[in-house]
Amino acid sequence: MHRKIQSKSFIFLLIVLLLFSLIGPVYAEDKPAFAASLPFDVEAEAALLMEADTGSILYEKNIDTPLPPASITKMMTLLLVFEAIEAGRASLDDVIVVSENAWRMQGSQMYLEIGQEVTLKELVQGISIISANDACVAVAEYLSGSEALFVQKMNEKARALGMTSTNFENSSGWPAAGHYMSARDIVILSREIIINHPEILKYESQREYTFNNIKQYNQNPLLGNYTGADGMKTGWTEEAGYCLAGTAVQNEMRLISVVLNTESKKKRLDISRQLLDYGFRNFKTKILLTPEDIAGEIPVKKGKKRTLQVTVASPLKTVLPANPEPEVELKIIGNNIEAPLAKGDVAGIVQVQVDGKVIRESELVAAENIARANIFLRGFRSIVDLIGIAFQRISRSLWNG
Repeated sequence: MHRKIQSKSFIFLLIVLLLFSLIGPVYAEDKPAFAASLPFDVEAEAALLMEADTGSILYEKNIDTPLPPASITKMMTLLLVFEAIEAGRASLDDVIVVSENAWRMQGSQMYLEIGQEVTLKELVQGISIISANDACVAVAEYLSGSEALFVQKMNEKARALGMTSTNFENSSGWPAAGHYMSARDIVILSREIIINHPEILKYESQREYTFNNIKQYNQNPLLGNYTGADGMKTGWTEEAGYCLAGTAVQNEMRLISVVLNTESKKKRLDISRQLLDYGFRNFKTKILLTPEDIAGEIPVKKGKKRTLQVTVASPLKTVLPANPEPEVELKIIGNNIEAPLAKGDVAGIVQVQVDGKVIRESELVAAENIARANIFLRGFRSIVDLIGIAFQRISRSLWNG
């Protein structure tokens, strides 16, 4: 009886050691809970605060409600301009002849004249800095032949970006039935500009612009009044109210704020400032993994090695409330992968979890090359696996006996 107990104990110890040998490294970081409410009232029909790099929403109010965006529309016009430049279809030095349609535009404008020759750069400055409606039409006609065709491209781009609560009827945001955007869609557009065309911010951050000897000023109230503010767009019509998409950088964290249909210029500035203050004071970004880190190991079929070291292709960053910081757990999930594998091949995902809730995911890639095992090695492993299965059955039998 004594020998039988010793035998069971020895088998149990072997099983425990085997299990521990299969457990990969565990990564954990601290992550606080997000605040449930703001310490101030957001007197806007819709509002949103987002960390730009990760896309983490820090505050939201009616963010999927379609609303008239007024001149915030012009951000899409600018995006298409710089995409055309990137593709080689246009240059900032291109000379454009102003049409009668552009000249007839009302509202904010550069005061272009029919037949006047202007460069694309001048029109970009007019759109970005002084919100010129006539410049929007001139650009649209130049790039697409007509404003109507340009608007089709605006809507196509909106669909491609996943802006599901947006429809454009013109290039400027001039009041029109069926012309709308949601706060979420405005942030999607803002992130696209910030991440893929940050050169637009160089124009949006300029405080004034003189054209035809007329000096006009940027209406973005955050510029010069808020630390780190460097772009985005204002909007106003009677239907839209006072709107503002703003962005600022502090301590290497960029936030995007959107407020729609506020009651006054002062109110849109105050709310935007409060949202940004809230974000910068209460949150921070933290890099959890870099491509130099080994996130863990996942199983590989038919490889010379039976496990693959994995990492991230780009830094895995998340947003953390500044104080306090609860724990973050990284969960490694491997794909059903088979050798051969090359370094950089997609191999699985890593989930960032807080209290069991997934707050972010990122692809995992191979951190090493793994060649395919030859038929003899695969056959040998199959035999070893069968022996292992038999060993498990015997150990269970002894344990239960």
